[in-house]
Amino acid sequence: MAAPVNIVVGSHVWVEDPVEAWIDGEVSRINGLEVHVRTTKGKTVVANISKVFPQDTEAPPGGVDDMTKLSYLHEPGVLQNLAARYELNEIYTYTGNILIAINPFQRLPHLYDTHMMEQYKGAGFGELSPHVFAVADVAYRAMINEGKSNSILVSGESGAGKTETTKMLMRYLAHLGGRSGVEGRTVEQQVLESNPVLEAFGNAKTVRNNNSSRFGKFVEIQFDKSGRISGAAVRTYLLERSRVCQISTPERNYHCFYLLCAAPPEEIERYKLRNPRSFHYLNQSDCYELDGVNDGHEYLATRRAMDVVGISEQEQDAIFRVVAAILHLGNINFAKGEEIDSSVIKDEQSRFHLNMTAELLKCDAQSLEDALIKRVMVTPEEIITRTLDPVNAVGSRDALAKTIYSRLFDWLVDKINNSIGQDPNSKSIIGVLDIYGFESFKSNSFEQFCINYTNEKLQQHFNQHVFKMEQEEYTKEEINWSYIEFVDNQDVLDLIEKKPGGIISLLDEACMFPKSTHETFAQKLYQTFKNNKRFIKPKLSRTDFTISHYAGEVNYQANLFLDKNKDYVVAEHQALLTASKCPFVVSLFPPLPEETSKSSKFSSIGSRFKDAQHWRVFHLQLQSLMETLSATEPHYIRCVKPNNVLKPAIFENANIIQQLRCGGVLEAIRISCAGYPTRRTFYEFLHRFGVLAPEVLEGNYDDKTACIMILDKKGLKGYQVGKTKVFLRAGQMAELDARRAEVLGNAARTIQRQIRTYIARKEFISLRKAAIMMQSYWRGKMACKLFEQLRREAAALKIQKNLRRYVSRKSYLTVRASAITLQTGLRAMTAHNEFRFRKQTKAAIIIQAHWRCYQAYSYYKSLQKAVIVTQCGWRCRVARRELRKLKMASRETGALKEAKDKLEKRVEELTWRLQLEKRLRVDLEEAKAQETAKLQETLHAMQLQIEEANAMVIREQEAARKAIEEAPPVIKETPVIVQDTEKVDSLTAEVERLKASLIAQTQSAEEAKQASAAAQAQNEELTRKLGDAEKKVDQLQDSVQRFEEKLSNLESENQVLRQQALAISPTAKALSARPKTPILQRTPENGNILNGEAKKSLDSSLALSTPREPESEEKPQKSLNEKQQENQDLLIKCISQDLGFSGGRPIAACLIYKSLLQWRSFEVERTSVFDRIIQTISAAIEVQDNNDALSYWLCNSATLLLLLQSTLKASGAASLTPQRRRSTSASLFGRMSQGLRASPQSAGFSFLNGRVLGGLDDLRQVEAKYPALLFKQQLTAFLEKIYGMIRDNLKKEISPLLGLCIQAPRTSRASLVKGRSQANAVAQQALIAHWQSIVKSLNNYLKIMRANHVPPFLVRKVFTQIFSFINVQLFNSLLLRRECCSFSNGEFVKTGLAELENWCHEATEEYAGSAWDELKHIRQAVGFLVIHQKPKKTLKEITNDLCPVLSIQQLYRISTMYWDDKYGTHSVSSELLKKVISSMRVLMTEDSNNAVSSSFLLDDDSSIPFTVDDISKTMRQIEVSDIDPPPLIRENSGFSFLLPRAE
Repeated sequence: MAAPVNIVVGSHVWVEDPVEAWIDGEVSRINGLEVHVRTTKGKTVVANISKVFPQDTEAPPGGVDDMTKLSYLHEPGVLQNLAARYELNEIYTYTGNILIAINPFQRLPHLYDTHMMEQYKGAGFGELSPHVFAVADVAYRAMINEGKSNSILVSGESGAGKTETTKMLMRYLAHLGGRSGVEGRTVEQQVLESNPVLEAFGNAKTVRNNNSSRFGKFVEIQFDKSGRISGAAVRTYLLERSRVCQISTPERNYHCFYLLCAAPPEEIERYKLRNPRSFHYLNQSDCYELDGVNDGHEYLATRRAMDVVGISEQEQDAIFRVVAAILHLGNINFAKGEEIDSSVIKDEQSRFHLNMTAELLKCDAQSLEDALIKRVMVTPEEIITRTLDPVNAVGSRDALAKTIYSRLFDWLVDKINNSIGQDPNSKSIIGVLDIYGFESFKSNSFEQFCINYTNEKLQQHFNQHVFKMEQEEYTKEEINWSYIEFVDNQDVLDLIEKKPGGIISLLDEACMFPKSTHETFAQKLYQTFKNNKRFIKPKLSRTDFTISHYAGEVNYQANLFLDKNKDYVVAEHQALLTASKCPFVVSLFPPLPEETSKSSKFSSIGSRFKDAQHWRVFHLQLQSLMETLSATEPHYIRCVKPNNVLKPAIFENANIIQQLRCGGVLEAIRISCAGYPTRRTFYEFLHRFGVLAPEVLEGNYDDKTACIMILDKKGLKGYQVGKTKVFLRAGQMAELDARRAEVLGNAARTIQRQIRTYIARKEFISLRKAAIMMQSYWRGKMACKLFEQLRREAAALKIQKNLRRYVSRKSYLTVRASAITLQTGLRAMTAHNEFRFRKQTKAAIIIQAHWRCYQAYSYYKSLQKAVIVTQCGWRCRVARRELRKLKMASRETGALKEAKDKLEKRVEELTWRLQLEKRLRVDLEEAKAQETAKLQETLHAMQLQIEEANAMVIREQEAARKAIEEAPPVIKETPVIVQDTEKVDSLTAEVERLKASLIAQTQSAEEAKQASAAAQAQNEELTRKLGDAEKKVDQLQDSVQRFEEKLSNLESENQVLRQQALAISPTAKALSARPKTPILQRTPENGNILNGEAKKSLDSSLALSTPREPESEEKPQKSLNEKQQENQDLLIKCISQDLGFSGGRPIAACLIYKSLLQWRSFEVERTSVFDRIIQTISAAIEVQDNNDALSYWLCNSATLLLLLQSTLKASGAASLTPQRRRSTSASLFGRMSQGLRASPQSAGFSFLNGRVLGGLDDLRQVEAKYPALLFKQQLTAFLEKIYGMIRDNLKKEISPLLGLCIQAPRTSRASLVKGRSQANAVAQQALIAHWQSIVKSLNNYLKIMRANHVPPFLVRKVFTQIFSFINVQLFNSLLLRRECCSFSNGEFVKTGLAELENWCHEATEEYAGSAWDELKHIRQAVGFLVIHQKPKKTLKEITNDLCPVLSIQQLYRISTMYWDDKYGTHSVSSELLKKVISSMRVLMTEDSNNAVSSSFLLDDDSSIPFTVDDISKTMRQIEVSDIDPPPLIRENSGFSFLLPRAE
C-alpha cells in the first residue's frame, strides 16, 4: 500500500486506532507531514500523512462482493467492506478469485440447501453472490473442461470454520457428481461419516478453539471420465504427535483420551481407568471438560461412527485398548538405579501401570521394562547393553507413546480409505485441503515452528498463484507489466530450510551430538543469523529467538526443540511391539525388511537420529503435500473468525486484521498494489470521471479513446489501458477523485448561487402577489355589501307574492280533497265486487278441469291394464310353444334329459309366480277401485259445498246491488256543499252499515276459499296416492319382465347345450341342416315374431354364415377371434393417423371409446387391445418437440379418460343405471351375449348382429374388469406425461429469454451528457424485444392447444405453472445478482411484466386463468424497487401494504442488495434496516433447524396440478353418437355400429 496523495482539508480518510484498528474521519488541518483528523467519534487524531488513507464516500452501504472493485484497495477499505457485509449476514466476499468466509457462529441453512446448489450449478464465477459453492463449481467445471485436477485450499485459524467449509465443499461436489456408494451411501456421506472418528483421534482443545484439528487433512475426491464421483481418499499430514505427551493450560490432549475415561463402567473396569486427573498425560492442564459437551455421549457416538466406517467390534476394542495403554504408559515413573546413569521403576504404583500397559498391549512386562530403560548398541566387536538415566527413560517412554499413537492414527486413516473405496483408474481429482493456520501465542514451541513453516510454504504457493492470476489478467488485457516487481517470502524459507546453514540444518546437527543442549543450539542460531533481517534475537532471553514471518513476528522458545525433534522409532520398541500377542498391535508395527535390519546393526547413533527425526518425517510429508498441490489447479478459501467469544454479530477489527495478515489476504493486496490495484471498465471509468472532460463525452470517440483523453488531460503517468479496462497505479485513483471532487464542488457552488437567486426572486413574487390579492379582496367586500342590500329587497317582494299564492291554493286543495275522497270510496266498492266475481268464476273452472282430467286418466289406466293383461297372455302362449319345441328336441337325445327337467321345473315356478303376480294385480285393482269410490264421494261433497258458496255469493251480490240503487241521490248531492247536518249524519251511518256488510261478506268468501283449498289439498293427496299405486304396478311389471328375461336365458343355455350335444352325437350331420338361431325370432320390444327389417338382417346374417358353415362348426371360436383381431388391427391403423376433430370433439377418442364399448372389451378378463392402444399413443409422442402432436394426443387422452370415468365402475358395484335402455337386456340374443361375454366369441356375435343390437346412443356404466381398470390408469399416466412434456418444452423455450429479461441493458455513454430519455427508449426497446419473444412463445403454444381443442382446464394449468416458473426464475435471479437489484432494472422488469399482463387479458380468463396471480413475488419485489421515498416507509407499511407476500428474509435480501443507479437514493431508512436485520436474526434463532423457513429463494413446482376427478368435474360431457367414422372403417361391416342409424 503506497503512501496516499492528494489528502486535502475536508477529505474523508482512514486513520489508525489502537482499539478499532482503523477509524474514519475528516481532515481538519495539515501541517507538513502531520495530518489532523476529526474522527466520527468526536476526538481529534494527529497522524503522519503516510499512515492516512483516503476513504471512498461513494462506496455502497452494503459493501461490494468483490474487493478488487473497491476504489481504494487498502487495509482499512478491505476491513470496512467485510464489516459492512458481515453486518448484513453476507459472510462470503471475493478478492479476485479468492473467497473470504467469515464464521457467522449461527446456522444459516438457507445458504446451503439443495435449491441454492441448483442456482450455482453451471453459473459463471462472479455472476451470483459470493459463495463456497461458486468456488467448488469453478473447480469442477475446470476439471471437466480442461481435464486437469484441481485443489481447494481451506485455511484459517482455529475456530474460523475450516471444517464446516470443507463439509460444504464436499456436499456440493457430491451434488454435482454424486453416485451411490456402498450400501446405498454416497462417497460424500462416507467421507463425512469418517469425520467423527478423525476428530476424536486428531482434534483437541486449544487456546482459541474447543475442537481444533491438530493435523492437516487433504480429501481427495476422484472422478471418472463422465464427471461422476468414483472414489475418494483421505490423506493426513503433519499430525501434532508431541501433544500426546505434553500439553499446557488451558489446552487439552486429544479427545479420545477423555472419551475413554467417560466410557461405560464395564469398559472402565476392563481397562482399569480412573478420572482423567489421575493420568500424567492429561493432568498437565487444568482443563478436563468442554462446555456443552458430554464425553460419555461422545464416546458412544464415536463407537457408532466406527461401526459406520466399517471398523469391527474386535478392532474397536483393540483401538481403545491401545489408547488405554498409552494413558497407563504415561503414569510409569522412574527413579535412579544403583549403578551410575541407570534407572528403575519408581514405585508399586508405577509397577501397576507397567503391568497394565503390558497386559493391554499383550506383551511381556519385563520386556516392556527393558525396552524403556535399556538400550542395545551393536558394534563390529560386540553387543553393548546400557541403561538409561531417569531423564532419558522418561524420553524413551514418551517416544514410545507418541509412536504408538501416530501409528494408530495412520491405521485409522488407512481403514477409512479402505471403507470409502478408491478408484485406481481415476484421472481427475478435486482435493480439499483443511489444515491448521498460522499460529502465534505467548509461548511458541517446536509445534508452532512447524505449523508456521507449513503456512510459509503454502503462502509462497499462494503468492505464486496470485502473481499468476495478475499475469493472466494483464496478458488478457494486453498491457505491459514486465517492469513490475512482486513481493515474495523466499528469504524466510531460506532462513528455515536452506542446506546447509538453515535453522533446520542446525537443529539436525545439534540432535546428532548427545551433549548438545537448547542453550548451545540457541547460541549457534544467534551466531549464524546475526545479520539476517528476518531473524531477531530478544534482549532478555538466552534461548528465545524471533522470526519475521509474512504474517508478523513470532517469538519461539528453543527449550524443547531438541527433545521434540528426537522423535524416532527405537529398535527395542519396534521389537517389543512386533512380538506382541495382539494381532492389532502387530499390524501397527510391521517388521522391518531384512536389509534394513542388517544394516542397522552397525549404524551409529547419529545415523539413527538422521533417519528418524521428527522434522525429517514432517518435511517429507510437507514436500509430498506441496507436490500434490503443484500438480493441481489451486483455488483458495480463507476462513476468518470474527471474534474470540465465538458469538454471532460481533466483529472485532483488530482480530480480523491479524487473521487477514495471517491468511495472506493482505499479502495478496500488496501484490496487487505493486502492479495496478485499481481497475475499471471503460464504462465505469467514464461514468465516474466523465465530468472531468465533458467535451470528450460530447465528441464522437469510442470508450477507449475517451478514457485515454481524460487521463492525458489530467496529466497522469504510468497508467495502462487494456482491451476492456483502465489500469491505474496506486494513488492515481485518489488523485482522480480529488480532481472530480473539485469539479463537483465548483458545480455545487454554481448550483447554490442559482438556488439563492431563485429563492430571493420567489420571495419577491410571493409578496407582490399577496398585495394584489389583498386589494382584490377589499374591492370584492364592498361589492358584496351592495349586492346584499339589493338581494334583500328582491327577497321581500318574492315572499309576499308566494304567501298570497299559498293561501289561495290551500283553500282550493281542501275542496278538491273532499270530492276525491267520496269518489274513491265508490270506485273501490265497485272494483271489489268485480274482483270477487272473477275469482269465483276462476275457481269453478279449475275444479271442472281437474274433474275432467281425473275421468280421462282413469279411463286411460283401465285401457293400459287391459293391454298388459293381453300381452302377458300372448307371451305365455309363445313361451309354451317354445317349451313344446324344446321338449320335442330333447326327446332326440338322452344327454339333455336332466337339463330339460330343470327347465320344466323353472317354467312351472315362473308360471306360479306369474299367477301370483296376477292375483296381486287383481287385489291392487280392487284396492284402487275402493280408493276411487272414496275420492268420488269426497268430490261430490266438495261440489255441494261449492254450490252453497256460489248461492251465498249470488245473494250477497243482489243485496249489494240494491244498496247501490238506493245510494244515487246521495252521490248526486255530494259535489254540492251540504247544509243539512242531519242528512249528512244519516248518509254516514248508511256508509258504515255497508262497510260492515262488506266485511262480513269478505269473511264468508275467505272461509269458502279455505274450504276449497282444503278440498284441493285432499284431492292432491289422493292423486299422490294414486301415483304411488301406479309406481307399484310399474315395479310389478319390471319383475315380470325380469322373469321373462331369465326364462330367455334358460332357453339360450338350453339351445347352446343342445347344439353341443348335436355336435357330439351321431345325428349331428342330420340336424346340421336346421336353422342354428331359432332364438333370434324375438324383438327387443315385446317378443313378437320378427318381420320387415329384422327378418332381412337375420336372413343376411344367415347368408353370410352359410359359405363358412363347415368351418364354423369345427372351429367357431377361432373364426370369431380372427374377426376380432382384424377389427382391432383396422382400429389401430386408423387411430395412428391424425383423424382431426368433429364439432370440437376428437374423433380418435370417440372412435376408441365406441369400439371398446361395442366389443365389451371393458368386461373381459383378458385382452390385448388396451396394450395396443397404449403402444400407439406412446409411439405418437416419441418426438418430444412436436407440440402439435402432443396437444393432439393430450386432447384425445383427456376426452377418452372423461368417457371412461363416466362409464367404468369397479366390479361388484351397484347394478346398471335405470336410465339405460332395456331393449338390449330384454333381447334374448342380448342376454345370451351377456351370458357369454367372458369369452371372445361375444365380440363376433356383436359384429354379425350389429343391427339387431342397435347403437350405443346413451352412456351407460359397465362393470370393468382388471384390464380395463389398468388401461384407465395407464391412460391417466400418459395424460400426465404429455402434459408435463408440453409444459417442459415451453419452459425450455423461455428459459434463455428469462436470463436476458432480468437485467436491463446498460445506458450508453451518450446518456451521461445528452440525457437519458433517448438511451432509455432504445434500451427499453431492446428489453421489450426479449419479453415479446416470450409472449410470442406463449401465443404460439396457446394457438396450438386451441387448434387441437385441448380442454381449457388443462390450458389454464399449463400457463399457471409457466407463470409460476417465470416468477421463480426472475425472483431468484433478482435476489442472487446484485446488479439486477437496482432502480433502473426494476423499471425495465416492470415494463416486461406489463407485456405479460396484456397477454393475460388478450388470452381471456378461460385460458389464462389465475396465471397473472402467480407473478406476485416478482411483481411486489419490482414494485418495491421502483417506489420513491423508500426511507420514509415503515416496516409495517412494507410488510402489510407494499409486499405482503414477501417474507422477512426476502425483504432483508432486497433491502441489503438494492442500489439506486438512477437517483442515488438509499433502499430503506437505517432504522428500518436495523429492524429487518433484527427480525431476521430472531427468526433464525427461533427456527434455526428449519431450512425451508429460513430460505429466501423460491422453489419451482414441477408436479402435476390436477387429478382425474378434476378433469371429470371441469370438462363438459361429450356426445359420441353422431361422430362420423373415417373412410377407412366406414365401409367395413364390422364397424357398422359406428354409422348413424335412422330412427
